[in-house]
Amino acid sequence: MAGSTLVIKDLHVAIDGKEILKGVNLEIKTGEFHAVMGPNGTGKSTLASAIMGHPKYEITKGSVTLDGEDVLEMEVDERAKAGLFLAMQYPSEISGVTNADFLRSAINSRREEGNEIPLMQFIKKLDKNMEFLEMDLDMAQRYLNEGFSGGEKKRNEILQLMMLEPKFAILDEIDSGLDIDALKVVSKGINAMRSNDFGCLIITHYQRLLNYITPDYVHVMMNGRVVKSGGPELAQRLEAEGYDWIKKELGIEDEAVEVE
Repeated sequence: MAGSTLVIKDLHVAIDGKEILKGVNLEIKTGEFHAVMGPNGTGKSTLASAIMGHPKYEITKGSVTLDGEDVLEMEVDERAKAGLFLAMQYPSEISGVTNADFLRSAINSRREEGNEIPLMQFIKKLDKNMEFLEMDLDMAQRYLNEGFSGGEKKRNEILQLMMLEPKFAILDEIDSGLDIDALKVVSKGINAMRSNDFGCLIITHYQRLLNYITPDYVHVMMNGRVVKSGGPELAQRLEAEGYDWIKKELGIEDEAVEVE
């Protein structure tokens, strides 16, 4: 059975008339883990938000397709139903909606009417994944992210990922603010998703996350473009030498970008 492909082609994105992405090209297939790295302000988070349809980001040129379908023509919920998932750097709190209710509604929104997930099947899957992520089972009945610590919010994002089983996940600095123990658990959850039916785009500043999640490909973004791609060894060199060697190698001058 053929896998799925997410293709980002010559993507240009602006915020309030200021161009942030200046022609990003990436192709991600299910079965592959890609990491995007780069200095602050290079457009990494802009890329994630633009793919998922955040209204603040204006697509001025280029395309994003999922198995040939135009993602940019889809509403945000349609993108999720098509198999895209975004784990945000700063997850939102939603008062009055429990974790369990949110997850069950999200799963059923991607299924045909009359084919909703049976309650006991949902509870069994939820309990299993929460135990795997070393989460207190009582968190299922707490309001979504309300009062959660930073680490709990990030584990909760990975819980959503494991429950929804999308085709592609975009993880925007999922390691931000995590201590080493939480980082190991979050990484364990992401690695558990590895399969020929799942692809992942990991946006991160640091090699430390990639010590636990080995990417197939590493891409470096600077000034709104992907300027260099390679394997896991590229991230290791960045950790050791920083980004200056790439700038010198490619003749790139620093450019101030106010919004990522």
